[in-house]
Amino acid sequence: MLTLIARDLALLRLRASAVLVPVIFFILVAALFPFAVGPDAKLLTRIAGGVLWVAALLAALLPVETLVSTDRADGTLDQLVSRDLALETVAAARLVSHWLGFALPLLAALPVAGVLLGIDMSVLRRVALGLALGTPGLAALALIAASLTAGLRGGGALAGLIVLPLALPILIFGVGGGAGSLKLLAAASLVLVAVAPFASGAALRAGMD
Repeated sequence: MLTLIARDLALLRLRASAVLVPVIFFILVAALFPFAVGPDAKLLTRIAGGVLWVAALLAALLPVETLVSTDRADGTLDQLVSRDLALETVAAARLVSHWLGFALPLLAALPVAGVLLGIDMSVLRRVALGLALGTPGLAALALIAASLTAGLRGGGALAGLIVLPLALPILIFGVGGGAGSLKLLAAASLVLVAVAPFASGAALRAGMD
């Protein structure tokens, strides 16, 4: 498991754009949104948390087209299966590496996005805590969608259509920000993380048969 995670992270370092593009997208959304809303600072403060959550969701989907399909196309998955590695283990490792590759850089860029949106520090801390709890669930949804659409033409767009409706509970609880909402957010994220390796493994197995 650790070897697979280390391999995936090493590949991410070789493909620097896979890490940089979601972060740049996240910051650009925070920079451009105030121009769309206008000079109403109170309105911007009220909706800034939701803006950051939607930006985080879309950032999680940016690498979805290459999340699984590359290994499926070049035969890496077949080699791992031939070495008696369960696809569920491979999927769990990919889930961890995907979360490390997009969520941690987003959390690091969150203070910059907060400044661009004019969010005060107390609100920013709640958003950071919510993203820390919710992004594993977003990564899990992205992995499931990537596994279901691996090998399909236009799989990235289809994956987005699959993920967006399923991500609504995470977005709702994440934007809520209260203690009760955060508990529900953590529960929803935990369920998705627990289910994702098995759902992704089953989808990959069906695609290989």
